[in-house]
Amino acid sequence: MTISEKMSTLCSGAKAAYRSIASAKTKKKNDILLTLAKKINEKRAEVLSANAQDVEKAAENGVPKTMIDRLTLSNERIDSLCDSLHEIVKLSDPCGSGDCYDRPSGISIKHVRVPIGVIGIIYEARPNVTVDAAALCIKTGNACILKGGKEAINTNIALATLIREALEENGIDKNACSLIDITDREATNILLTMKDYIDLLIPRGGKGLIKFVKENARMPIIETGAGNCHVYIDDSANITDAVNVTVNAKCQRPSVCNAAETLLVHSSVANEFLPAFVEATRTFSLELRGCERTAKIINCLPASDEDFFTEYNDYIMSVKIVDSVDEAIEHINKHSTNHSEAIMTASIENAEKFTSLVDSAAVYVNASTRFTDGGEFGFGAEIGISTQKLHARGPMGLLALTSEKYIVTGNGTVR
Repeated sequence: MTISEKMSTLCSGAKAAYRSIASAKTKKKNDILLTLAKKINEKRAEVLSANAQDVEKAAENGVPKTMIDRLTLSNERIDSLCDSLHEIVKLSDPCGSGDCYDRPSGISIKHVRVPIGVIGIIYEARPNVTVDAAALCIKTGNACILKGGKEAINTNIALATLIREALEENGIDKNACSLIDITDREATNILLTMKDYIDLLIPRGGKGLIKFVKENARMPIIETGAGNCHVYIDDSANITDAVNVTVNAKCQRPSVCNAAETLLVHSSVANEFLPAFVEATRTFSLELRGCERTAKIINCLPASDEDFFTEYNDYIMSVKIVDSVDEAIEHINKHSTNHSEAIMTASIENAEKFTSLVDSAAVYVNASTRFTDGGEFGFGAEIGISTQKLHARGPMGLLALTSEKYIVTGNGTVR
């Protein structure tokens, strides 16, 4: 069977399975998720063994350590996967919810949330996405087709096997969750053409992946993932808090999309803040690339204009000194990927200006950008963080995976 034939079979199977999951009641969907959590817990040794194979191969292939961190599962991260499944079970099922109202014409209208259909998710080497994406789709009655990065292929196969078993054991067509286990690039190219089977495609990864999908997909997409995030230190900021928050935003886990990549500092506090920040990040060996004004205060490499557009996913950060909140906002709106931005300030006026004028999905006042996450926002998990404006924006939880339907009832009523 050719790759094209395999892809056609897989996608048509998901389309047929959609009817099975879409008609499932909330209890049935929750039972699937509870079964899955139990299976992952019981089979963690097998999952971790598969993951160890992926990590070993990634290291042999020279994958950067920060990216290997994204790939790596541990007992703690397995626990988190199981916890997230239990959290999703606790959340209200949006499907079927809505408003009812009557019209003078005699018709009654019910406006309800419904599943989108078949959702394709293309993502890079983060195996937790396999579980998060499938769980959110199951809870919202959507079928899903998963295409993870080749670096995580063994882990993804192990997890997808458990997901399909959980579906089947609860009387649902296992093809409601299908994993593309073909690592050849041709499989991705074909997936982007499957508009007759896939209702929505979500690319989750770096700028290159999102750009490729955006330019080649034949079906609607939601852009997610790329995160050139900023922290701005205002002239009234508490320096201690500003240092702590910026260190967390950049260094706590630099490989993820909500990590800060650019630091903007008001000129009036730069002499105090920058040396304190350098000292606080010394143990991380953080590489700073600064503007000319920054280089007069701390030792750093010169920053190019390209640096300010770059999502490093590493212990590297661009630094620029600005003279006002307005200049900071202008810089962010020019260079940002519209993901997450933060201001550290004691000024209510500047905070309101920043939150009003910065054009990003999540905007923070005196808090780290690392909170842009479905779990942290109370969604249990996320299928991605949308950086566009239509349909969904920010962390995408259950509601973002539903559409709308109007059910109209009459009594032989005519217009």
